[in-house]
Amino acid sequence: MPISKITMCLGLIACAALAGAQAPSPTVYTVIDSAGNPGSQTTIYRSGSKALRITFLPAQGATPASKTYSLYDIAAGKNWTWNPDVKEVGCSVGTFSGDWGDPFAQTPDFLTDISKGQFKSGGTATMNGFAAELYTGSESGANIKVWFDRKDGLIIRAEASMPGGQPMVTTNISKVTLAPPPMSLLNLPPICAGVKAPPTQSEVFADETGDIGSNYVSAYTGPGSAQSCQVVLRVVDAKSITPIGNVQVAIDTTYNQNDPNPPHYTYGARNDGSMSFEGGGLHEITNTVHNGEVVLNNLPAYFNLDVNVVEQPGRVSSSGLVYRQCFAPKQVLLWIVKDRGKPTESSDVVWVKSGKYAAPPSH
Repeated sequence: MPISKITMCLGLIACAALAGAQAPSPTVYTVIDSAGNPGSQTTIYRSGSKALRITFLPAQGATPASKTYSLYDIAAGKNWTWNPDVKEVGCSVGTFSGDWGDPFAQTPDFLTDISKGQFKSGGTATMNGFAAELYTGSESGANIKVWFDRKDGLIIRAEASMPGGQPMVTTNISKVTLAPPPMSLLNLPPICAGVKAPPTQSEVFADETGDIGSNYVSAYTGPGSAQSCQVVLRVVDAKSITPIGNVQVAIDTTYNQNDPNPPHYTYGARNDGSMSFEGGGLHEITNTVHNGEVVLNNLPAYFNLDVNVVEQPGRVSSSGLVYRQCFAPKQVLLWIVKDRGKPTESSDVVWVKSGKYAAPPSH
């Protein structure tokens, strides 16, 4: 594993042995981290679901010093970024999921690695004014040292070095305040007024189904679930979720992600809009499809799936690697066709966790 990956995991490693007794991570704080180039500094202000990350980089050669602000709406999964000193650049906006840079997010995984014996206690030491526990270990040939503040549940400093090399500092906390930051810091500045973030995946699913977006999970996100289930594939129009009758379905349940020689699939387009499917274990099961629905049994943790809406001569099918997700013994998989018949036609493939479409329709 490259050092860059090791260092990203450091904060996730040292707190494992303490996981059982570890208090919930704080959601109100100010943390200052000076890891990185000399003179650089990152300050994170958080209050609940709002956080501001300010990154300062010192001048280097002909490159002037810079400061970047990133405001996170954690609950909505959206963030805005701007440089207050460069007005003409404006404000960029995006979406995110998972870890956004919370310094406390490293703690649980770090504790887990301690419990596995990957890190050994080296006693106690004062680091940056914090009473810390020192842990040492190695990973992929790199020597790793971590100073952990048990009281706050935070990695204060983390270093990784190859034998004979200089340590690379990946975390270097100099200040922690567990008090609410000024709320004015967590408001969007005028430069970002009116700048809209693209919809999150949950918002997209809500628009396509008319249901709560969190009821759906992308079928292209792995790993596949350990448990199995009977799957009911439904090919439907977006928004109305009405079945599309004239479809072809092909599946390959033998696909192996670890095969150094993956199969080569061949598709043939016919004048009537239908297609042929060849290669690997890909085979057509259209004869089992009724009114845009088909029952799929004995599916592996992942499989290749192709769906063709038979409409336009010469068009191609949509396909993708689907990861099995079982939220019920009989699980619905929606193949949602957007803008059917238009040049912009595309598909989203989602597992239904709950909500109005979780149960297969009765016939």
